Amino acid sequence: MVLQFVKDEGIPLGGHHTAQVLLGRDTRPTGEYLLDAALQGINAIVGAHAIDMGILTTPQLHWMVWSKNKGTKASESDYFTQLINSFRRMLELLPKDKGGYELAKKLIVDGANGIGGVKLEQIKAELSGLDIIVRNSGKEGEGILNHLCGADFVQKERVTPHGFGPEDVGVRCASLDGDADRLVYFQMSSSSDNKVDLVDGDKILSLFALFIREQLDVINNNGSQVDKSLPARLGIVQTAYANGASTQFLKGLGLEVVFTPTGVKYLHKKALEYDIGIYFEANGHGTVVFSEDFISQLESLSNDLSSQAANSQYHSAMRLMAATQLINQAVGDALSGLLLVEAILQYKRWSFQNWCELYSDLPSRQLKVKVVDRSSIVTTDAETKVSQPSSLQELIDKETANYTQGRCFVRPSGTEDVVRVYAEASTQVEADSLAKSVAHHVERLLG
Repeated sequence: MVLQFVKDEGIPLGGHHTAQVLLGRDTRPTGEYLLDAALQGINAIVGAHAIDMGILTTPQLHWMVWSKNKGTKASESDYFTQLINSFRRMLELLPKDKGGYELAKKLIVDGANGIGGVKLEQIKAELSGLDIIVRNSGKEGEGILNHLCGADFVQKERVTPHGFGPEDVGVRCASLDGDADRLVYFQMSSSSDNKVDLVDGDKILSLFALFIREQLDVINNNGSQVDKSLPARLGIVQTAYANGASTQFLKGLGLEVVFTPTGVKYLHKKALEYDIGIYFEANGHGTVVFSEDFISQLESLSNDLSSQAANSQYHSAMRLMAATQLINQAVGDALSGLLLVEAILQYKRWSFQNWCELYSDLPSRQLKVKVVDRSSIVTTDAETKVSQPSSLQELIDKETANYTQGRCFVRPSGTEDVVRVYAEASTQVEADSLAKSVAHHVERLLG
């Protein structure tokens, strides 16, 4: 596995290269002890040198390793500077003559009592165009990490996190997870309960795809006398857990949508096959990656058009250039993702409700079925079909055919002896019924 990683990343072996290992930790009490153990262990290896990068979010550390391997600046200060400057640049490039809704500056962010809230507090004053209020910020004594808060809690429960109340009705809100690699948005529509309208990873992906496709269209179909184009293969990467309505919406835009098995390692690797690859899981973990060749062409185009600063092609090229700097291409990053969302909403002059109404999610249901041996079920086609036992897929297909907009798949858990069942249909009652029917077949064959 290590040798394959070295090959994939083009890391030279042998010679006198010193291996640098970057270490980071979060705010949990065990962090210092674990850091000290890691430092001692790594520094005991001949040729290896461990560097303590401090208290960080997980995506910050990924970005630092990615930047270090590219030979660019890789400190936390460099990370913040790149985010702040590219966000400002995105706002400077907003169309001056675009009418419509003006996005409210107020944004309330649930920091999940983790390191992400701490880092956002550090930079929020420098983010012009936004009035950010951080709750569950991760300050000592404020709350327990991810307890009744955070992106995972909000996405699964569809309710407000701890610390939010009736006074927040109608305000745009976002929720990070504890280590700040997931992001979801939400809004309270009523003061009578704590239910929320949710924007999950599928709709964040759709927003990014719309924006990028629009900039490419302006560059390539400008209709001006400037003979410039930017050929690019744009790919959308999802897993089978993506809501079927999102997939239909993206395909309806003429975008190329492909599926991988569940897991960011599969999504990220597939996204790298495109000039521009966008991937997100419904839980809010995802990012956008740009090939080096595409960025080189984009830089060249921007330079060629720089003498025509009023040209719409130039503005679109510069927006894409800023986006390549704003998004963390190393891994899903809630902080950089949040800033790109905010910049695009301002660009499109969309309200939270406009974003919500891109499409309506199909009702879904997930169930777990205990089995004797999860390895007895084998899937194919990015986990959307069962190949073993051979009779199970036929049973799933028969059940699914009974429901309008029905879709169902099963897959073995990676951690416990259970089989996970996912079902969608046009109504919640039908989705529940489909999931239960398929779960019964799984239990009968494998339980």
